[in-house]
Amino acid sequence: MPIVKQLTILLENNPGSLSNVCSDLASKDINILAMSVLDTIDSGLIRMVVDNHEHAVKTLKEAGLNVIESDVLSLEMTHKPGTLAEITKQLSKARINIEYAYVSVPPGDGESIGIFWVSNLKKASEILEG
Repeated sequence: MPIVKQLTILLENNPGSLSNVCSDLASKDINILAMSVLDTIDSGLIRMVVDNHEHAVKTLKEAGLNVIESDVLSLEMTHKPGTLAEITKQLSKARINIEYAYVSVPPGDGESIGIFWVSNLKKASEILEG
């Protein structure tokens, strides 16, 4: 189970803010693997995992954005009913709390990616590895 870097960015909640972030990353050939967007009244919170986090951080900081890096669990999951149920059951049995999660699901029968921020990253990684 790879532990990867997640980027968190706080943006103004207005048209074009997310587009600018995505365009900046695309212009540097950085691929977004999974993304979550949460809106509030005056801002948006973007969480994402990219294929080159160091390059992405540099690119976003050059664009004037504050970027927070954190470790998250990235799971390649079979895209079928019950997969998330089994993962969450294993974490629950180990008393590991899922603080938040988001999933990137491909079309068809491909593998999906689940991003999990949990209360005990190392233990969760060990449990789900087996």
